[in-house]
Amino acid sequence: MSYFTELALQCIDGEWRPGTGSWDIIDFNPYNGEKLASITVATLDEVDQAYRAAERAQREWAVTNPYTRRRVFERAIRVIEESESQITEAIIAELGGTRLKAAFEIHMVKEFFREALQLSLHTQGEILPSSVEGKENRVYRDPVGVVGVISPFNYPFLLAVKSAAPALALGNAVVLKPHQSTPVCGGTLVAKVLEEAGLPPGLVNVVITDSAEIGDTLIEHPVPKVISFTGSDRVGRHVATVAARNFKRVILQLGSNSALLVLDDADVDYAVDAAVFSRFVNQGQLCMAANRIIVDRSLEREFTAKFVARVRELVVGDPEDPATHIGPLINSRQAERLTAIVEQAVSSGATALLHGTVEGNLVSPSVLTDLPSDSPLLHEEIFGPVALIIPVDGEEEAVRVANDTPYGLAGAVHSGDIERGIAVARRIEAGMVHVNDSTVADEPIVPYGGEKHSGLGRLNGPQVVEAFTTTKWVSIQRQRTAFPF
Repeated sequence: MSYFTELALQCIDGEWRPGTGSWDIIDFNPYNGEKLASITVATLDEVDQAYRAAERAQREWAVTNPYTRRRVFERAIRVIEESESQITEAIIAELGGTRLKAAFEIHMVKEFFREALQLSLHTQGEILPSSVEGKENRVYRDPVGVVGVISPFNYPFLLAVKSAAPALALGNAVVLKPHQSTPVCGGTLVAKVLEEAGLPPGLVNVVITDSAEIGDTLIEHPVPKVISFTGSDRVGRHVATVAARNFKRVILQLGSNSALLVLDDADVDYAVDAAVFSRFVNQGQLCMAANRIIVDRSLEREFTAKFVARVRELVVGDPEDPATHIGPLINSRQAERLTAIVEQAVSSGATALLHGTVEGNLVSPSVLTDLPSDSPLLHEEIFGPVALIIPVDGEEEAVRVANDTPYGLAGAVHSGDIERGIAVARRIEAGMVHVNDSTVADEPIVPYGGEKHSGLGRLNGPQVVEAFTTTKWVSIQRQRTAFPF
């Protein structure tokens, strides 16, 4: 547990130090309740110090040779590879993530650092013609300056790096606030990796704190020009409102109610495999997870029997055990919420094909069907190991049901006809839809983001250049202009 002793501190202007707030955030292992660390919260003054340090450091970083910048990310990958076993244990201990989940998260972090290598060299500009004789128009793309990043608890290491790495690669500095349940994996671990990789002090600052201590200062502070937030749509709405009031740009990666569609010509066995993974990876604590499994009625009986049989086989238990598929939810509040959701659905008429049990923060899977049309579960994010099977009559109803939600992040369509699957995918109101695959996918070069209440803006690939840079028009007049007065 050395990470939790070493990294249970604020990181401000290259200095590791305790916060000076009047209370502590306690970091617990969600599986066994072990206290991992106690971290005194950062105050308003320390948030200001972090942003001012980032502002100072960014000026020099922005004009640093991009080949020098990219070497930091090369070294960061090596640091992670050399510390992989220790990082794995930290993810298991702090998140309750399984070994499979930890391996995936670390792999993706390295992939995003590899993409940052390329981004360092890809800041672009344009030379445009002018209607004015003798004039040349240049459009420069500059870093925005300082980016505030607020990371969630479910994939904290990955989702902090997903914003921080490209922001840094493009010449910005970052102030990162991790979720209170994952202050190390979602915050100080990122700073430690980059520090060991040679990132100059002040470019990544981590403040471990809470709105009860600092209010909206993280968003309202005059230094950051962009706020990148990943979390619930409820909090995201507040972040967007405060940011807009202060003329700041936002990137919002929010909740979802993703659907996996099984059309009448789908490969049932393969669709079952995809659906089980899509719903239960990381205990269902994933915005891309398939909340709703929409199955053509002609395949309903076969699909449901095979799906329930597969889910029964999932191992629920100690995330340290390589055989475990489903570890604990992040805290008791989430476990209690899931229990209440299932009980309410059943009491309202839903059929429980599997009725999960709760032991501490371990929640075994539930599979529900026959939900009433007015069930709130059909329209909201569940964020836990509860699957909904919804039979439909044909493709048109499948699309209608899939779109009957305020969210629109991800989805999947299973069909024996690829072109049919593509045509249906195009009709799903979501930012990302996958044909004959899981709903869960992320690649550093492909646009990532949602529609409707699932967020604003996109990350990954060329979209991060739009997210973390701004344009400046500079015109040059090579001959004298004749002014009218």
